[in-house]
Amino acid sequence: MPTCSIAATLEAVGDRWTLLILRDLFRGVRRFEALHRDLGIARNLLTDRLHRLVELGIVQRVPYQERPVRHEYRLTPKGADLSPALVALMRWGDRWYAEDGPPTLLVHDQCGTPLEQAVACPSCHTDVTPHHIRSRPGPGRLTEGATR
Repeated sequence: MPTCSIAATLEAVGDRWTLLILRDLFRGVRRFEALHRDLGIARNLLTDRLHRLVELGIVQRVPYQERPVRHEYRLTPKGADLSPALVALMRWGDRWYAEDGPPTLLVHDQCGTPLEQAVACPSCHTDVTPHHIRSRPGPGRLTEGATR
């Protein structure tokens, strides 16, 4: 297991097709044929990526039809926790690659207000900019000479 959480995350979901599949699942596209049509991905790649997401517990296969048996793919709680990461990637792309403005706006479904993305300190409740974020060793980091 990598000692860096970013490396572990990239190992799980770090390729283009996996991220686009997750994007579609968040948008409510759940069936294989709909994913295939929307993404324009080769069937074997889609099958491979979906099997991997199921294997990792990020997505689950849920039957929606009995004769013949057909499944749809739904995010698990582990998969739903990827939402902030996808939003962060989207925001970054909006800022640096969307010359004519964002192609998609994320809004609050209750009131329609466009959403912002901010990291806030849970103690003092202020927004924290990237320049004010520091890192330090956490409990999962191995120290020199330590083994698992």
